[in-house]
Formats: sequence, structure tokens, C-alpha cells
Amino acid sequence: MELLTRVVESIGPLDGAAMRAARERQDSLTKPRGSLGRLEDLAVRLAGITGRVRPHLEKPAVFVMAADHGVVDEGVSLYPQEVTAQMVANFVRGRAGINVLARHVGARVVVVDVGVRGDTVPAANLVRRKVAAGSGNIARGPAMTREQAVAAVEAGIEVVEAESSRGLDLAGTGDMGIGNTTPSSAVCAVLTGEPVEAVTGRGTGLDDAGLARKCEVIRRALEVNRPDPSDPLDVLARVGGFEIGAIAGVILACAAHRIPVVIDGFVSGAGALIAAGLAPLARDYMIAGHLSAEPGHALVLKHLGLDPLLSLDMRLGEGTGACLGIFLVVAAAKIQTEMATFDEAGVARAGVK
Repeated sequence: MELLTRVVESIGPLDGAAMRAARERQDSLTKPRGSLGRLEDLAVRLAGITGRVRPHLEKPAVFVMAADHGVVDEGVSLYPQEVTAQMVANFVRGRAGINVLARHVGARVVVVDVGVRGDTVPAANLVRRKVAAGSGNIARGPAMTREQAVAAVEAGIEVVEAESSRGLDLAGTGDMGIGNTTPSSAVCAVLTGEPVEAVTGRGTGLDDAGLARKCEVIRRALEVNRPDPSDPLDVLARVGGFEIGAIAGVILACAAHRIPVVIDGFVSGAGALIAAGLAPLARDYMIAGHLSAEPGHALVLKHLGLDPLLSLDMRLGEGTGACLGIFLVVAAAKIQTEMATFDEAGVARAGVK
């Protein structure tokens, strides 16, 4: 708990002076003012996050947190639980969707086992921070102990701090865990106050009967566990998942180190809710990469006050939407750092002869 407390206490507000200077620079670049739309606002926000008027973002990484969930026993997913470990192996071999998109945007992929059932195969690009071999079945009891919830969040913090030594100036969040949209829906329902039906989607492709069963399982989990919405760690411990906690840790560590963090889809959104509950200022360091096809994601982003950069009906997870967001974040930073001003280019401003 000492690490978590230290990181939360070190998160400060955005750098207002850097943002004002960045806006002045944006308004003096060789373009009509506001003509690059949200890219301009994003560039100004990056200045506030990093404290640099001309931020250079050259070492991005996507953190893919993997864990299993006991609630799979309730039939909430179309896929068997062993797929989690199999996909972790696929990530490590560089053959999954996240690997393809990460290569496309020049980001390294950091795969982290925080709770996969069974052993994962050792590899240079796999980090082992296993808290336990999968969470408990939330339909019948808590997902984990409070101590394990803290350990999951701190695992995410530790991974970011370790990667910082290799160079890290832009992060993305990702997840892998069969059945993990179920605890994500539970976390979302508790922390946003929205009804279960509004925040629960079809996950990997459930039919109507499967969706109804999933909603019933989540309602049962909330009734059995009664998580306290005023205590994010209690919510995580009672109805969350290890990867959800680790994602929260990644976000908190990035905020503490003034690193922009691009949030992926619904599961990452659940982690973002936990992080914002622990440290409200952490919201300012989050950038929503995209709007997921999962219905609860829009409610998560509304609650966090985040506008997604893209809306492509994606629901894969893994950090794929974060990768596409990283592409736009880097573009915004390059406009801010590389584009000439009117004075630098010797170009007359509007209305000046």
C-alpha cells in the first residue's frame, strides 16, 4: 500500500503555463487558427501533461494486462478460459492484432501476467506479476481480497516504473482475460451508478439469451458482494479483476510521471474508473483512444469526461484502440513541435499585408 499511496500523492495538476504557451504557439503556426480541430486541443493538453510546450513523444509502449476470471464458470463467455494463456503466448510471439497495430505505430508491447490461470511460458517480452491464478467467481463471492486488489494496482505501477528506465514517454493500456467484460460491467455499474442493463454488452458475441444470463450474473454479483462505490479498492476487490486493477496502476503511474496514457476500450475504461476514484487528478492524464462497441464504454467515458479520438465499432481489446489513438497523439505532438510559425516561415498572417 505504501507504493500506491506514494504514487497517488505525487500526481499533480496539468501545467497551466505550458498549456497557455502551447496555445499561443498553435495560434501562430502556418495555418488558419483552429483548422486542425481537435488535434490542436490535443497538442495543448499534451503540453499540460508533459510540462513541455513542444513535447517529443518517441518511445511509446502498450501495456497488455492479462488475467483470468472465476465468473467464466457462470457461462458469460463463448470462449473457454484456457484461451487467455493461449493469447498471451500469441502476444509474446508477436502475431496478434495488438502486435500488428503496435508495429504500425512504432510502439513496443509489454505483456504482463497479473492473474492468468496456470503458468505462462517465460519470454523476454513477458512480465510476470501474478497476484493469483485468476480471480474468484463474483457471482458467488468476492473477486479477491483487499490486499490482492492493492497488489494488482501496484503491479501496474511497478511495470510502468520499470519500463521508464528503458525510455517511456507515451503509454497505452490493453487487456486480455476471457470473461473480463463481466467484471468490467460490474465495476462500471457501481462507479457510474448506471443500471446493469445499460452497461452490459455482448462481449465476444453472446446471443440474446447469453446477454440476459450475463446481466443476471452481474446483478447477482452486486447483490452478493455489495461493493462500496465510495471506495474504489473495495469495488475492485469485490467485483473486479486483476488486470483491471493493474490497468488502474498503469494509469496512476503515468500520471505521476507526467506521461500521457491512451485508454483502450471497455475493460481499460473500468481500470480508468478505479484510477480516477483513487486519484481524481489522474483523469487529466487520460486520453480516450476510441469509443468501443460495448455499450457501457460510452457511459464510462461520459463519467470520466473524456471524448474519444475515434469511433470504429471496435471491441477486441488488447490495446488495439489505444494503438490507433497513439498514432493521433503522436501526430498532434509533431504538429506542435515540427510545424513552422508564420514568423519562422516568413508567411504573412491573415489580415496582415
